[in-house]
Parts: sequence; structure tokens; C-alpha cells
Amino acid sequence: MSKYYKAKQIILDSSVVEEAFLEVTDEGKFGEIVSDLPANVERIKDYENLIIAPGLVDTHIHGYQGYDIMDNDPEGLRHISDQLLTCGVTSFLPTTLTDSIERLNAVCSMIKTNYQTCQGAKVRGIFLEGPFFTEKYKGAQNPKYMSDPSIDALSEWIKLSGGLVNKIAIAPERQGVIPFIEYAKAQGVHTALAHSDASYDQAKAAVEAGADIFIHLYNGMSGLHHRNPGMVGAALSLKDVFAEIIADGHHVHPAAIEIALKARGLEETVLITDCMRAGGMGEGISRLGEFDVMVSEGTARLVEGGSLAGSILELIQGVQNMVKWELATVDQAIRMASLNPARSVGIQAECGSIRKDIAADFIVLNQKADLQATYLDGQLRYRV
Repeated sequence: MSKYYKAKQIILDSSVVEEAFLEVTDEGKFGEIVSDLPANVERIKDYENLIIAPGLVDTHIHGYQGYDIMDNDPEGLRHISDQLLTCGVTSFLPTTLTDSIERLNAVCSMIKTNYQTCQGAKVRGIFLEGPFFTEKYKGAQNPKYMSDPSIDALSEWIKLSGGLVNKIAIAPERQGVIPFIEYAKAQGVHTALAHSDASYDQAKAAVEAGADIFIHLYNGMSGLHHRNPGMVGAALSLKDVFAEIIADGHHVHPAAIEIALKARGLEETVLITDCMRAGGMGEGISRLGEFDVMVSEGTARLVEGGSLAGSILELIQGVQNMVKWELATVDQAIRMASLNPARSVGIQAECGSIRKDIAADFIVLNQKADLQATYLDGQLRYRV
């Protein structure tokens, strides 16, 4: 027999339903949304003054609570999956760093072998952040592993991952970019652009070849100048692309986020974390790849050089910040952290929405977007 959840609001793909009941079937799927309960219903959970929203989808996350995907550790992958439920995340893409081909081969194989043993947030693919970047905008990526894009390498990663690779980031000024993007698209892999000194025209050519995401907008890319629009200008002006935002208040000023929202719109702005292993761990020394990192005052920075080294942001905090900064309503911010990221990598049929017959992965929030509970397949898995 189905269970019904009463809520003040239920956030859907393009609307908010007020004062309604959400059905969750015994199979752990979403059912109907009704204003009145059917007869003889016995199983009801009352979230009368709260909001029910789709589980969040983090398509750019390196680690959490002491573990990093590049550790190549199955237990670490499972721990990240479990703990992301405390952040409202029910689906994610384990994200790699620029590293050797051999190391990336091993990590792709590890995820393929172990992702189905994860009991928390669901692994929906793999995001390869690099290694085909440009040294000038290396950020916290290791330049000794950077090179021109290799179709052979991507083909091997797809094979070793069992087809899980569904997103890869490259710098569009490298040699061989156009055939690489065309190959990736043919394999169902979304090409993202980042860590790049590309001109506007180089970025535009990459988008015309099939690239469709700009990762962590403004960070690690050539900036906007009125005579040289650069990567930022391309990300703000080209059609039919998604722009990722790290809404932690450190990577991007809220006014710059507002500019991005006006340019890209609510449907093409994607909230991500770019979180590294120090997320959820407090201040102190940590590590990203081969580099030492100092976590202090809400930021993670390389000990040597001081560059931002990913973030320690939790995705629900990004949602809350967008609301606090008055850049979005709760429902708009939720979609930027659920539906939009799912759409950006083509997994919207599986997650990111409250929609009949898909897995009942959802969260419960108060009116300030504070997380109250996380459900996976209709089962309560985290409660504040």
C-alpha cells in the first residue's frame, strides 16, 4: 500500500503545488500528487508546514569528509555516497582530477566495480575534470599531467568505467579539440570547458562542435574584456549551454552570479560544489591530489601559492545562499541544484525531479531551505 506525504509545498519541474499529498509506492517510486487523500489511506507522514523537493544532484564533486575520488578507494566512494545524504544530495557524479592516464584508468575501473555497492547517494556517472587543460589556468590541477585531448584515452576510460563516463572537461584552445568533442558527443559524453585561456572564438568553435557546459563559471578561465570576451564572455552569451556556479560566496561574488543568471537564465544555471575531501571536516590542513591545502574561513586554498582548491561547500548550502542573497526563490534554487544538473549531463529521466514512476529520492526543507530529511527510494535515510 502506498504512503502519502503531506506538505505545505511540493516543488515540481516548472511549478509548486500548494497544500498537497505526495504518493510514494511500495516499490519506492513517486506516484500521484493529490489535494485530497483517497479513501482508506492508512499510511500518512505529515510535513504540514514544510517543503518537499527533489533530491539534489551534484555533478561536480571530488570528495567529502576525508575521502577523495582520486584515492581510488572503494570504501571512500561508499563513504562519500553515504554522507552526501546529509547534504540533501541523492545523486552525484564522482569527479576526478588531472592525473596520469594510468591513475585515471584505475579510478574509472574502481568506480565501475564498486558503484553499485554504494548505499547512499546514487552514482549516476563519472565526471573527468581534465587532464586536457591549459597550464595558465591550472588552478589546483597538476600541470605536469596536462596534454592535448586524446580520443584513445577517452575511449579507454569509457570502456574501463563500463560506460559510466558522461562528462569530461577540456580547454578549447588545445590541439585536436574539435574531433575530440565530436567523438565524445557520439559516445554520449558531455564535453565541458574549463581551466582555459581560450579566446571567445575558440570557445565558440568548441560549443559549435558539441561542447555544452562551462564548469565553475568565472573560475579557471579567461575573463571578460570588452575587446576580448574570452571564456567568460562565451559562457554568458552563447546559446544552449549550461554554466556551473559555486555559490559559496568565495569563488564568485553574488553580483557576478546575478549577471550569470540574467545571461543564462534559471534553466541553464547549474549549482555545483566542486567539494574536496575537506568538506564537512572543519578547518586545518588537508590535501587535494598531490597538493597540500589549508582550510580556513570557509575556503580551501593551496598551501603553496594560495589558489582556491575546490571548495568545502555542501550543495544544500549553495541553495540556501542563493535564497539568502535574494538571487532566487527556494523552488528556483532547488531546480538549479537538481533538475538543471541532471539535464546538463542527460540523466533527467532518472533523477532531479519529482515525477511519477521514477525513484522516490526527495528531501524535506523548511521555508529557509534548511534540510530536515532525506529520502532514498521512498525510505527515510537522514533526519536532522
